[in-house]
Amino acid sequence: MRTRLKICGVRDADTAHAAAEHGADAVGFVFVEKSPRYITPEDAWPIVQTLPPFVMSVGLFVNASVDDYADAEQLCPTDFGQLHGSEKEKTVRACGPRLIKAVTFNPNTIANDLRFWSGIDEVDAVLVDGSAGGEGTALDWGALAEAQDACEKPLILAGGLTPENVGEAIAAVRPYAVDVSSGVESERGVKDLAKIAAFGAAVRAADAALRST
Repeated sequence: MRTRLKICGVRDADTAHAAAEHGADAVGFVFVEKSPRYITPEDAWPIVQTLPPFVMSVGLFVNASVDDYADAEQLCPTDFGQLHGSEKEKTVRACGPRLIKAVTFNPNTIANDLRFWSGIDEVDAVLVDGSAGGEGTALDWGALAEAQDACEKPLILAGGLTPENVGEAIAAVRPYAVDVSSGVESERGVKDLAKIAAFGAAVRAADAALRST
């Protein structure tokens, strides 16, 4: 077992390369203007081109129209698109394939959300966040673990993860991947390379602990 790792909110090449060096399988670029982690597709594309082999790029959108999504992907073709808003099924299907669909954790609806979105052919993975995204809000890992059998696709865990708690989260949920943004920042929107290194080490340590049990 190996938990995949995504570092989201990358805005410069140094951070992207540090993420890859410390075990990131994917780096995320936030194409949402109101976000403190916003980067234009034009500025992201040179960074994407420098990613080492087998490190994926992910473009993150919130409630973008199909046309805006397509325009951004033309300027910066990423390996996956991540839809992190309240997009309707029709929009999600039109933006696919190669999509990650994010949902905000609600203990009353999470099983149905996982079942619904993982049943959409264009969705390759479902990401569960503790908030609308990038706010560092943790969720009830135990409740998610109880519901995750409803997900037919790989499950990505996000929301309030830090180097200090990601091991506990992995042990509780055993997700396909973890996604971190604010948990590896020195201030809002500014990545901390030492925290990225610590987060990657914590993920590897959690996997090693699981293999030994």
